[in-house]
Amino acid sequence: MTSAAVRGLRASATVPGSRVLGVGAYRPARVVTNDEVAGPIDSSDEWIRRRSGISARRFAAPDETVVAMAVTASVKALAQAGVAPDAVDTVLLASMSQLEQSPPAAPRVAHRMGARSAGAMDVGAACAGFCHALATADSLIRSGNSRYVVVVGSERMTDIVDPTDRGTAFLFGDGAGAMVVGPADEPGVGPVVWGSEGDRHEAIAHSAPWPVPGTGPTVPPTLRMDGPAVFRWAVATVPRTARAALDAAGVDVADLAAFVPHQANLRIVDGSAKALRLPDHVVVARDVVHAGNTSAASVPLAVEELLARGAVPRGGLALLVGFGAGLSHAAQVVALP
Repeated sequence: MTSAAVRGLRASATVPGSRVLGVGAYRPARVVTNDEVAGPIDSSDEWIRRRSGISARRFAAPDETVVAMAVTASVKALAQAGVAPDAVDTVLLASMSQLEQSPPAAPRVAHRMGARSAGAMDVGAACAGFCHALATADSLIRSGNSRYVVVVGSERMTDIVDPTDRGTAFLFGDGAGAMVVGPADEPGVGPVVWGSEGDRHEAIAHSAPWPVPGTGPTVPPTLRMDGPAVFRWAVATVPRTARAALDAAGVDVADLAAFVPHQANLRIVDGSAKALRLPDHVVVARDVVHAGNTSAASVPLAVEELLARGAVPRGGLALLVGFGAGLSHAAQVVALP
């Protein structure tokens, strides 16, 4: 390609920043207590609470699919943001439990929410997926390649978890959370700090590859996790990544209104908050107690819960941290809508 041809390319017009304009959530109707999940794993309510801090979670009904839940959460976020669905030009869906690899789910979410001409793609970064997708939305908007982006995490973890697996069955739940991100005169989404440790990928992985057609009867693979190893990794990684995100955004813990880590386990949440030495005024999200671990949906669900009950001020700063299978992690500071 000649230099003249290169000079003929036109770049997108950049904007100063992006901002979260609205948040929406969908929680399945069925509430599942510890007593219900304890039997198949020969456990108890007391043991589950002690190990994870979880008291209940939501299980999706057959019609509460990854796509259906994502659509409802996204429509609620659009209504809060005051953005018409047909104004959305990009939809990013973070999920690790959508069972179809092809076609991707995001185009169906976009169509059903009314963003029928939007670009749409699935983001596969497991429990860190929402923070990865939010960083992508911020970059798309600041580069001028998108104006309004819907970022949604939606999970039916009950489809990929073995109810008899003592290491995972009590942890996970279903649900969806969404944010609408749009342009802003000043940055409302801080720089992302992210990374991965692919040499430790077996710490959270499926029990087997997906079945190959024609190879005979197979048992559908389910999620497996080396709980102690993941716990040790998380309690070290989350505070380190969180501090780096604060530094990148140019803010201190005292500037925060909320700390919203991935809701994997209450012990990880509280341990990370303690390690960061958060001031008393910083609200720590503990949605995991009543929602369980909803993977890529957990961060937006936890943010929506804080906003819904008025626990944090509108416009306050929240530190978001996602972490999980990969092993992958991502964090950023955002201004709440």
